[in-house]
Amino acid sequence: MSVLVDKNTRVVTQGITGKTGAFHTRACREYGTQMVAGVTPGKGGQDFEGIPLFDTVHEAKKQAGANVSIIYVPPPFAADAIMEAADADMDLVICITEGIPVLDMLKVSTFMQGRRTRLIGPNCPGVITPGQAKIGIMPGFIHKPGRIGVVSRSGTLTYEAVFQLSALGMGQSTCIGIGGDPLNGTNFIDCLKMFNEDTETDAVVMIGEIGGSAEVDAATWANANMKKPIVSFIAGASAPPGRRMGHAGAIISGGDDTAEAKFTALSAAGIHIVRSPHEIGAKMQEVVGK
Repeated sequence: MSVLVDKNTRVVTQGITGKTGAFHTRACREYGTQMVAGVTPGKGGQDFEGIPLFDTVHEAKKQAGANVSIIYVPPPFAADAIMEAADADMDLVICITEGIPVLDMLKVSTFMQGRRTRLIGPNCPGVITPGQAKIGIMPGFIHKPGRIGVVSRSGTLTYEAVFQLSALGMGQSTCIGIGGDPLNGTNFIDCLKMFNEDTETDAVVMIGEIGGSAEVDAATWANANMKKPIVSFIAGASAPPGRRMGHAGAIISGGDDTAEAKFTALSAAGIHIVRSPHEIGAKMQEVVGK
């Protein structure tokens, strides 16, 4: 059992003919991911380096058998791209695009209610099940197959945690970048539920940030339901109240959304916390006894 993606995943790239979409489609295909289609309106019937192009996601699903979409569409058009993929009933939609207006994401959230399609992102690095499929912008070479799940709001801290785990001989089952925007499709609890049920995951790294209540909510859920150990880090401990730190969602008001409040909630839930990102790998090694 794999979380979200595996070697059988068939991917369509929305925005494949743009510079970013083209670059990362090549990288994912080189990793071994089945990149079976691209979507660029008006270019249906052409191809991108052997990958057939279609005008719509519906066509890519019907004719190429795509079941997952990855989106590199520019911010003004990205919400429509998400809704098009959801309307095509894709299993999973991963949106890499940063800077989508919040009002656009409100429309997306409403549109997707009651639909089975899962959205990862936006403003995220994607998802990788090492050795099987890489769908996103993460550097594949630092990931190693193993039994540690990773979920993070921060892309770069995901890479830092993965590099440490791999260097210490702890491979990863699946790594999920959920993105740092205030409105995203999949949250920490969603991912913890999947890892909790995954027979190939023994423990989880959860990397959060200041702003919002997602980490505190996850701590509450984990305290009542999680059967596997969690190692967690919260970025932004030095941020003053009201200061924006990188992501649109990383704004603190001085209440329960500060780093210290989140560390307190996580610790109270029995989650193993680290105060520095450099300690993530060593703490996980200690927790799993490797």
